[in-house]
Amino acid sequence: MAVRKLRMGLVGGGEGAFIGAVHRMAAALDGQIELVCAALSSDAERALRSARALYLPAARSYADYRSMMRAERALSADIRMDFVAIATPNHLHLPVALAAIEQGFHVLSDKPATLDLDECKQLRAALQASSVLYGLTHTYTGYPLVREAQFRIANGELGAIRKVVVDYAQGWLSAAAEQTDNKQAQWRLDPQRAGNGGCIGDIGVHAANLVEYVTRLPIAEVCADLTAFVPGRPLDDDNSILLRFANGARGILHASQICCGEENNLSIRVYGECGALSWSQEEPNSLWLLHADQPKQLLRANGARISPRARMSSRIPAGHPEGYLEAFANIYSDFIAAVRQILAGTPVRAVETHFPGINAGLRGMAFIEAAMSNSAGAQKWTALPPV
Repeated sequence: MAVRKLRMGLVGGGEGAFIGAVHRMAAALDGQIELVCAALSSDAERALRSARALYLPAARSYADYRSMMRAERALSADIRMDFVAIATPNHLHLPVALAAIEQGFHVLSDKPATLDLDECKQLRAALQASSVLYGLTHTYTGYPLVREAQFRIANGELGAIRKVVVDYAQGWLSAAAEQTDNKQAQWRLDPQRAGNGGCIGDIGVHAANLVEYVTRLPIAEVCADLTAFVPGRPLDDDNSILLRFANGARGILHASQICCGEENNLSIRVYGECGALSWSQEEPNSLWLLHADQPKQLLRANGARISPRARMSSRIPAGHPEGYLEAFANIYSDFIAAVRQILAGTPVRAVETHFPGINAGLRGMAFIEAAMSNSAGAQKWTALPPV
């Protein structure tokens, strides 16, 4: 197969959207992907207007995602899209993914994977019956020093993990933004489009995924307090959750969108028998290592003593800031490397992947549902449902 850019289609992310622009910038960063078609809104007029603003050809600017999947499949193999990125509100994640799978297109989706756990199991079944690759944009796993943290823990440098503290604080929903023209607040706090979880499904699941990714320990049980502080808000805007892990470790997960003045303050601390580490998304190029009998050590992105995988996730020399877009682009880079293997003839089941996939999606939905069930019920601890 000739070396070429991979051809991408995009569903959602048109005018007024946040994450669509992030997808487009991340996909373009390494020069490996070309956006060739899109269905950018559930409103046909807005979809076509958004496509014109991106200079997409009229013939491949679609009014809806179903038309896009059928039309792209009918094109010759040398011009049709190779994969589709999903940047819609949550309620469309499953139907768009199923439409893509039916036509044989690989899928890279926003999180959470679906509206609920039952939908996610339906998605898994469809993927198992297909030869389609599926990825999930849990962005924070793309940071070089998050990958370094995972490497250090897996290498035994902290000893057996005892305690994990993850904190994700935002303040943008401190007031009733959903009652204004804020499109992002409107759909994220609408149960029909976001699902039954608000903050828990928007950022709480990111925090849970980060914990499981870095430690490689599955969350086994949760004790959760999910609250809606803003009067009249139908979904939670604040989460305080105790965690129990399969190895006996304990954890604390705090996720909130009503912390006044906070921007996107995600951090994680992991404590083991003989060491600890600390990372913050607002200072992403630094990873602190702590030991009882040594001074603190500061590791820097692409600096000395960084593991090969973390070094490969950096694009520029140490001391040059890298951040959210680069981390997002790392998910894209890992995903298309796997797509290239499939295009070269490797069966999808044999492809080596380094990005979150359907298993991460199932784990995320199981976490969301366990936390919501526990918060609404009287039991002290709730086990994550089997997936």
